[in-house]
Amino acid sequence: MITGVAGGSVNKEPVGFLEFEVPFRDVDMHGEMYRAVYVHRAEEALATFWARRPASKGDPHFTVAKVTCTFHAALRLGDAVRMDVHVSKIGVKSAGFIVRMTRGNDEVAEAEIVWTACDREKKEPVALPEDLRDWLYQFLD
Repeated sequence: MITGVAGGSVNKEPVGFLEFEVPFRDVDMHGEMYRAVYVHRAEEALATFWARRPASKGDPHFTVAKVTCTFHAALRLGDAVRMDVHVSKIGVKSAGFIVRMTRGNDEVAEAEIVWTACDREKKEPVALPEDLRDWLYQFLD
């Protein structure tokens, strides 16, 4: 469930956030959240951030070029989690995002997702359009 979206990039503020409670379906027999769910949730937060930008006719198709996740502490059944989205880098043909997951004041995981811009028909990498780059720069961490 989306509970809020924040704006701005001053002082490394997140550009968007999601909150959720770890449900039973997402935990293993030890009560810890499956590692793959961290990536799924990070992609959900990124999609929510991206929905803030109205689609433009010249927007490229994006493919995921890289996903990494660093785990600091396990999430458990019923934990309340906040995910903050940050734009971490803007390349010529790609953009990187960091999704930080926290439980209270404790950071539990950090996922990095890098998207590559591609031509919609040929699916080959292309340069990010200037208007898109300008939009992303306002959120650069």
